[in-house]
Amino acid sequence: MLEATGNYWVALAVTLHHAGYAVAVCNPSQVHNFAKSLPRRDKTDHLDAQLLTIFAVERQPTPWTPPPGVYHELRQRLVARDGFIAMRTQARNQRHALMQWPVVIRSVQTQLDELIADLDARISTLDHEIVTALADGAWATSAAVLTSITGIGPITTAWLLMTTLNFTLCPTPEAAAAYAGVVPRAYESGSSVRARKRLTGGGNQRVRSALYLATMSAARFNPVIRAFYQRLRAAGKPMKVARIAAARKLMHIAWALVTKQEYFNPTYTRVDQSATMADVGSRAAQPSRSDRRPVTPTSMNSNHARERGNACCPMPSGERSAP
Repeated sequence: MLEATGNYWVALAVTLHHAGYAVAVCNPSQVHNFAKSLPRRDKTDHLDAQLLTIFAVERQPTPWTPPPGVYHELRQRLVARDGFIAMRTQARNQRHALMQWPVVIRSVQTQLDELIADLDARISTLDHEIVTALADGAWATSAAVLTSITGIGPITTAWLLMTTLNFTLCPTPEAAAAYAGVVPRAYESGSSVRARKRLTGGGNQRVRSALYLATMSAARFNPVIRAFYQRLRAAGKPMKVARIAAARKLMHIAWALVTKQEYFNPTYTRVDQSATMADVGSRAAQPSRSDRRPVTPTSMNSNHARERGNACCPMPSGERSAP
């Protein structure tokens, strides 16, 4: 039983798994909250080991298995890309501050310009490698399905597939939305406490950022999300509330399409239970999945350009321009 604290648990978990042990990795916040329910005040390594044992016996967590190779191909590139974007933002801010002075040392300005250009090139290289890893990896079909959704490009696709392990960690669309942290939490008690539902900061912050920025593009160009978003705005919902609701709907669509391995169809309507056999026959005559467009880096680049051009490429909050 291990807590997923930082990156230090990974090597131990992999070693124990390869040695034949059953390994469980849990969220540290769950263990922390579980400890509050026990009659204990002290905190030592010995007591923490006992606590993890009690937690494992009572909760019976699901055994952990190492992720596939494509997970590492995507994760390390995405993390490095985020780091480069943060460094580029810092360098741009430094250059902007430098240019406000009446005297500017040209050598300093040149070094900052060269640094920004170098980071631009490195980010562009990582973007290309991510697209290639998606197209050639084990999740190629799921990647093509996600990039068929207007508003979702390869970077957002990579974050969604990597963090959810191709949505295998989310058995339902509600679980996927909760994992992204776009499900408002109700706070009610009796007849006197009726707090407004709000986001609590739970879920994966990086997935939520990627999904939110993708929703900003989908609310403009995706006919399904745009109609949903405009309907909420017309009903008087605040802009951010409508965007979060649209992000949740976008996650539901992504989960459904990936689990069913179906491409996005903006004209799709829910089939009624009383559909005639003629309707069923006409649907059966549609092209099979194998007849649909192949998974290639080129097929992803159109959405990638839309994602970059409409600021739906996930990036830290301080970075607002596309690479």
